Amino acid sequence: MTVAKSQPTSSPDSDPSAGVDSGLALESKFGSESDRESNQESEQEFEREFDPGFFPVPPSNLPYEDGEPLETPRHRSAMNLLIRSLAHYWSQRIDYFVGGNMFLYYSSAQVKNREFRGPDFFVCLDVERDRDRKYWAIWDEGGKYPDVIIELMSESTATVDQGEKKHLYERTFKTADYYVYDPYDGRSLQGWHLGEGQRYQEIQPDAQGRLWCQSLNLWLGNWEGTIDDATTQWLRFYDADQQLVLLPEEAAVLKAEAAEQKAEAAEQKAEAAVQEAEVAAQKAEEAERKAQQAEQLAQQERLRAERLAEQLRSLGISLED
Repeated sequence: MTVAKSQPTSSPDSDPSAGVDSGLALESKFGSESDRESNQESEQEFEREFDPGFFPVPPSNLPYEDGEPLETPRHRSAMNLLIRSLAHYWSQRIDYFVGGNMFLYYSSAQVKNREFRGPDFFVCLDVERDRDRKYWAIWDEGGKYPDVIIELMSESTATVDQGEKKHLYERTFKTADYYVYDPYDGRSLQGWHLGEGQRYQEIQPDAQGRLWCQSLNLWLGNWEGTIDDATTQWLRFYDADQQLVLLPEEAAVLKAEAAEQKAEAAEQKAEAAVQEAEVAAQKAEEAERKAQQAEQLAQQERLRAERLAEQLRSLGISLED
């Protein structure tokens, strides 16, 4: 999709919402037919390992926004959902960058022609997380291309996302895992893994329709719920055990619920202890009452025996005889 670019922030630290680029996703502008031919030539030129010497003087001060809006709020929410959930899941890691809505520069011809390409969502592994970035320039990142890319399709971008971009990510970027998904169509998820011969092989879904992402060691699949006041199906990450990868606020709710459950359990345990103590007290009282009754009966028997003995003595009968 063609989208606006708001200034991104650096990758997340303890607060996952900081440090990741949670702005708007950006798609390339393919221009005229002659421009597309030029694009293909530049892509062919870059179908090799990055050569640091290719840019004698790497360009700087590159554009990082164009003011064009994202296609729909749902596309923006879908992108932010993926970014923020992964950032929270990997909050203890510092060896990756997750972003979206960032221009991605990979060739001098691209820069010269002002052909700005930017995946809706991408992850680069084995990079410095906390370095401030306004855009992703291959020559600034040691030749590092994204390891994972997700494009959020629409009717107007589906052909490009599944055609030209797929070719670019396979042949030039050599991105290990590529996925496409239409936020308005939960059945649209497709994915490819760079396999034998450095060519994409389609990823087969599991019984739940989820696709494995080898680079992230996570599943991708539908989840139905409410995000940004929209209740629908959303593309979410699941861990290797098929547990949902949570947003920070979802994790906070679960943590609070767990704490509440723990407190309730402690309260129930305390109430049970009180009840046990009360039962024990009642048993002790009952035992004391029975002991008192036994003592009273014994006392009555002693008195009765004494009266009987007295009567016998009055009749001249000795109990000793």
